[in-house]
Amino acid sequence: MSDLEMSGREMSDLEPSDLKKSYLKNPFPKADADRHALWDMLVRRDIEAFLACDWSLIAEDFIAEPFHGIHGHFLANPDSWRLCFPDLESYRQEWLKQAQTAAETAYAEDLRTALFRATVLRDIEISGSRALLHKKFDGVVARSDGGRERLQWQTLYFCAYREERWKISGFIGYLPHPMGQALP
Repeated sequence: MSDLEMSGREMSDLEPSDLKKSYLKNPFPKADADRHALWDMLVRRDIEAFLACDWSLIAEDFIAEPFHGIHGHFLANPDSWRLCFPDLESYRQEWLKQAQTAAETAYAEDLRTALFRATVLRDIEISGSRALLHKKFDGVVARSDGGRERLQWQTLYFCAYREERWKISGFIGYLPHPMGQALP
């Protein structure tokens, strides 16, 4: 896989000004192969597939069994979190629904750039063949109707190294960002 795999686009296809924007670049050097690959999977490929409304671009990034996803409903209290995605198919359906909604929305700015700008994935803990990733969204996307969509949540992803690559085995997502204050 190339350093910038974007649905067939190459680095040379980008505008020179885009190459200077740090949010478009993988923050992990290729020498840190695991974190570099995890960032590519959960940021670059996810955004490109989302914009294309094409699950097949990321289908191989998941472990179907025993996948599950917890929906935090943007609430800090874990008692409010629900097992809304008991399997990969239920999550796939919701992901496609959200991608389609975004595709049907008229934005006043380039959605790809806005999503990269709002997405932060820098905290990655790896222990053997398991990884915990902290993906955060913090930004605003301007709509053509004058409104704004606030992207402000976070997701904890659980990944496992399988079949010679990292794959997503589950998540706790749609959590508020920031979460709140730590107890003294």
